[in-house]
Amino acid sequence: MAFSSWKRLLLSGRACRRGGPALRWKRCCHWNAGKSLDPEVRAFLEENTEVTSSGHLTPEIRLRLLTPRCRFWREKPDLWPYGDPFWAIYWPGGQALSRYILDNPCVVKGRSVLDLGSGCGATAIAAVMSGASQVLANDIDPRTAMILNCELNHVTPFPITIKNIINSEAGNWDLIVLGDMFYDEQLADGLHHWLRKCIRIHQTEVLIGDPGRHQFLSHSIHNQLRKVIEYSLPEYTRQENNGLTSSTVWSYQPSNSLESC
Repeated sequence: MAFSSWKRLLLSGRACRRGGPALRWKRCCHWNAGKSLDPEVRAFLEENTEVTSSGHLTPEIRLRLLTPRCRFWREKPDLWPYGDPFWAIYWPGGQALSRYILDNPCVVKGRSVLDLGSGCGATAIAAVMSGASQVLANDIDPRTAMILNCELNHVTPFPITIKNIINSEAGNWDLIVLGDMFYDEQLADGLHHWLRKCIRIHQTEVLIGDPGRHQFLSHSIHNQLRKVIEYSLPEYTRQENNGLTSSTVWSYQPSNSLESC
């Protein structure tokens, strides 16, 4: 599968084409209100993704994803016209976060939530479904299917920003959630610093989802995490993620969060 070949690049922590994920993240600086989708992009996404709710930890959430039945699963990645569609995979860390929020709505109920690296938008959707008072989704790709996925789940589309917020001023959020983001050392270092700043200034709660990739387990942030819950991954997700068997939600509690960052 051509599509699976670049999936493996991310799973192995290697930089993807077009400059690598961390560099692409730094270049993005635009905002999207999250209320509309270009008709041409909408038509393309509807034609080249599949609506599915099976094989994942959250069967109650329907998503437009790239699956083996989609044409671009077999085509060369260069033929996809809108940049690398990493958002079109429901990654294991995001699955764990979404499952945890749906099972524990008190975590987000009445709170403001930032979903960092939102991808397909599943965790942001879970937050809305569980009663969050305000949700902002952040992703570097303006042409994700988040709006379509909101429609599938009868959720009013939430604001989406594609601005580089890492290393910016710390936003005043009650909760920040991020899944599968520690695949690049440079990006991981930036996340570590920025999240610590958010906690120091605003006492923000941070939840991280990750299936135990080497880049995450070996990063210094791992020493400042508390395991919240671990989920066994469905067989389909295991097969599509190089045999990873579980995914964990972690609470980030840096001991030096009160110090100057």
